Amino acid sequence: MTFSVVQLLGGLSYATTLFLMAAGLTLIFGVTRIVNFAHGSFFMLGALFTAHWVTHWFPAWGESAPLYLLAILLGAACAALAGAVAEFLLLRRMTGAPELYQLVATFGLTLAMHDAMQWGFGPDEVFAPRFPGLKGSVQIGDEFFPVYQLAMIALGPLVWLGLHLLLRRSLFGQRLRAATQDRSMLQALGVNPRPLMLGAVVLGCALAGLAGALQLPREPAHLQMDMNVIVETFVVVVMGGLGSIGGAFVAALLIGLVHAFGISVFPQATLVIVFLTMAVVLVFRPQGLNGKAISSQEGGVREPAQKFRGLGMGLAGSSLVAAAFVVLAYVAWAGGPYWQALAADALILMIFGVSLQSMMALGGLVSFGHAAFFALGAYGAALSHSLWGASLPLALATGCATALAVAAVFGAAVVRSSGVYLAMLSLALAQVVWAGATQWVDLTGGDNGLIGLTLVSDEVRPLFYALLVGLVLVAVFALRFLGRSVLGAALQALRDAPMRASASGLAVGWLKYRIFVESAVLAGLAGGLFAAHKGAVFPSLAAVSTSVDALLVVLLGGVHQLWGAVVGSIVLSYAGAELGREVTYWRGLLGVFIMLIMVASPSGLMGLVGRLTDLLKQPRRGGGER
Repeated sequence: MTFSVVQLLGGLSYATTLFLMAAGLTLIFGVTRIVNFAHGSFFMLGALFTAHWVTHWFPAWGESAPLYLLAILLGAACAALAGAVAEFLLLRRMTGAPELYQLVATFGLTLAMHDAMQWGFGPDEVFAPRFPGLKGSVQIGDEFFPVYQLAMIALGPLVWLGLHLLLRRSLFGQRLRAATQDRSMLQALGVNPRPLMLGAVVLGCALAGLAGALQLPREPAHLQMDMNVIVETFVVVVMGGLGSIGGAFVAALLIGLVHAFGISVFPQATLVIVFLTMAVVLVFRPQGLNGKAISSQEGGVREPAQKFRGLGMGLAGSSLVAAAFVVLAYVAWAGGPYWQALAADALILMIFGVSLQSMMALGGLVSFGHAAFFALGAYGAALSHSLWGASLPLALATGCATALAVAAVFGAAVVRSSGVYLAMLSLALAQVVWAGATQWVDLTGGDNGLIGLTLVSDEVRPLFYALLVGLVLVAVFALRFLGRSVLGAALQALRDAPMRASASGLAVGWLKYRIFVESAVLAGLAGGLFAAHKGAVFPSLAAVSTSVDALLVVLLGGVHQLWGAVVGSIVLSYAGAELGREVTYWRGLLGVFIMLIMVASPSGLMGLVGRLTDLLKQPRRGGGER
C-alpha cells in the first residue's frame, strides 16, 4: 500500500487530538510540577458527557450545528469542573512530591474516575451522531477525505496560537510562566500561586475534555478511552520536553505523521514505530526536543535523600516477619484451591515488586515499564517448555536469560536518562514487547497466548508453593545484603547526589547499568514463575497495568522499607481479591485508598506504622501530655 495525501491528512488530524491532550498535560505540569496520569480520564469524561447529551438526554442537539458545538463545549466544561475538584482534593496536596508518588496518586484518581463514570454513564459504548454540516467528504485525487477531519486539522494551529497569546500577552499567562520558572519568587512578590495552579489545572482538563468531545464524530465513547489515549499523550509530552507547549506541538505532528506512515507501510507495527521514535529522540535528546534537563527544573522532582530502613532488624521485627511467612507458607501449602492460588499470586507479585524496589530504593531509577522484563521472563519460560520440553529449572533459567539479554542492550539508554524520561523510555520498551507479543502470532500465539503449559503438575504444586516462599525470602534478604554493602552505599550516594558522586570518582553509568540489569533479571524470574503457576502466558503481561501493579506494591508498602514490597503485595492481592468478590466498583475504592496513602503517608504503610510506633515510644511529659 502506497503512502497518499489522504493518509498524511489523517495523521495531521490525529495530531490535533494528541496536541490538545498534550497541551493540557503540559500546562498542568508547567505550573504544578505534577505528572498527571489521570489526564486520560478527563478526556473520557468530556467524550462520555457529550455523547450522552446529544444521544440520550437531548437528541435534538445532535441535529443542529450550534447546539452540537455547545454540547462539545459543555463536555469540556464538565471536564474542567472535575479538574477543579481533583486539584482541590488531591493535586495541591501532591505539589512538590517526587514524580513517582504523583503518578501513582493520579493513577488512583484514574481508577476512581473510571468506576464513577461506569456508575454514572453505564458500561456500554455510545455512538454519537456526526457533526451537522460537516458530514460529507472532499475528493483528493482518487480518494475521499472527511470534511470534519479537515476542520480538526485547522483547529490544531488555532489552539496553539490561542495558548501562545494567552501565555505571552495576558497577565494570567505571564504569571503562569513566572510560576513555571520560580514559584517561590512569585510568591515573595505578593502573588498567590494557588489560583494560578487551579487555573492551569482547569484549563488543562478543559483541553482534555474538548479533545474527547471532538473525537465523537470519529469514534464511539467508551470506558477504555482513558488508557488508550494517555500513553501516547505521555509520548508526545516527553518527546516535546516537559513543560514546553511548542515542543508538544512539534512532537504531536511527528507522532501523527508516524501513525500515518506506520498504517500505510507497517500496519501491524505502528505502535512499535511510535515508541521507537520516542526512544530514539530520548537517546539523543534525553530532555526532549524543547525541554530542559529534568534535574535543573524547580519543583522537587528528584526524590529527597531517604534512609533505606529495615536493614538491621531487631528480635521483635524478625519474629513478626517469621510469623507472617509461616502463616503465608501454611496457606500456600494447606489452604484450599482458592487460597492457594491467591497466596501464589501474592508471592510472585512480591518477587516482582522486590525487583522494582531494588532499583528504585537504592539507585533512584524509576521504571514505568518494568512489565517488559516480567513478560519476557514469562514468554522465555513458556516457549522453552512448549518448543523444547524444558523442565521448570531450565525454563526459569531461560526466562531470566531472555530478560538479561534485552536489559543488557536497553541498559545503554538507561545510563543517559533519569526521572520521568527514564520512566517513559521503560514504558516504550514495555509497549514494544506488548506489540511484539500481540503481532508475532506464529511464535507467541498473539492474543490467544500460549496455553496448556505443564511446568508444574498437581502432584508437585505444594512443593512449588514452598519454592515461592523460599524465593521471596531469598530476594528480600539479598536486597538487605545489597543495601548494607559497599555497592549499596555507592548506589544511594548516586541516588541522593549524582553530581557529587560523579565528582567523587564513582562509576555512575556502570552503577546504574548494573542495578538495572540485576533488577530486570529478577523480574524475569518472577515472570517465569507466573507462567509456571498459571500454565498460560498472554500479551497482557507486558501491559501498562502490570507495570502499575509493581509500582503500587512498592509504594503502598514503602519504597524505602525493606519489607515494603512484601506488605504492599499482600495488601494489593488480598484486598483486590476480596473487594472484587464483594463490591461491584472495587477498583474505585482501591483508587481512593491509593490516593489516601499517597497523601497521608508517601513512605507507605510500613512508614506509617513506623511513625506511629515512634510516636507511641515517646516518653510522657508532666501532666500526662506527650
